Amino acid sequence: MFRKISIHAVLGLWALLIIAPLLWTLLASFKSNAEIFGDALQLPGELRWDNWARAWERANIGRYLLNTVIVVFFGVAGTMLLSSMAAYVLARYRFPGNRLVYFLFVSGMAFPVFLALVPLFFVVDGLGLLNSHVGLVLVYIAYSLPFTVFFLTSFFRALPDAVAEAAMIDGASHTRTFFQVMLPMARPALVSLTIFNVLGQWNQYLIPLVLLPGDKSLWVITQGVADISTIAGYEADWPGLFAALSMTVLPVVLIYIVFQRHIQSGLTSGALK
Repeated sequence: MFRKISIHAVLGLWALLIIAPLLWTLLASFKSNAEIFGDALQLPGELRWDNWARAWERANIGRYLLNTVIVVFFGVAGTMLLSSMAAYVLARYRFPGNRLVYFLFVSGMAFPVFLALVPLFFVVDGLGLLNSHVGLVLVYIAYSLPFTVFFLTSFFRALPDAVAEAAMIDGASHTRTFFQVMLPMARPALVSLTIFNVLGQWNQYLIPLVLLPGDKSLWVITQGVADISTIAGYEADWPGLFAALSMTVLPVVLIYIVFQRHIQSGLTSGALK
């Protein structure tokens, strides 16, 4: 009984530590500058939607959000397509160098991205993709592949061989077996990893900072928020900044709330199998 109470108390404290800053940021987006620097626990005197309108129009948050949605959509789509095919081959087929390729993917998880920023800049520049969403999408895909391939490989290994063998006996090709039989069976893991990749790419800051240094119209949301916080110096529009932060955080929180059951079921099914 005491153990259960202790666990719930720790989890409650952990939830409070996460929820409180998010709630404070949301409330601060409706406050004035005086209220923000006053009592931290004070509720806003009124709902100042003009803070949100100012962040959306003057700070171009709407444009940055659109850019982020486009980049993350194609980045996650490419990541899931390529990683699922690579993981399936590594998990279901035996060929010389199979383990070497697998461990090369796994080693990518241990390589911090900031160590590769300088060579990455010159590689993308050499390909003529600097200051373009195409270059950023390709780097996002490469950055997300190790994590996704690692988990999907384990999941594909756990799927029953009998289903794939039955499809092959019925005349299905390797491609058709993968897309129509094995991929639907891996749906729980695919949904979970898709959400994780959306969160990871949405919140990425260092890579866009390096690969999109010029035209502000191409910036993503993290660059836009950072620009708001530094451009005005001591005269920063704090309500507008917190409104921009809220616009950045809310989509991610809503995605997690809506798909949390899929995340849990995907992780659980992968563990049980």
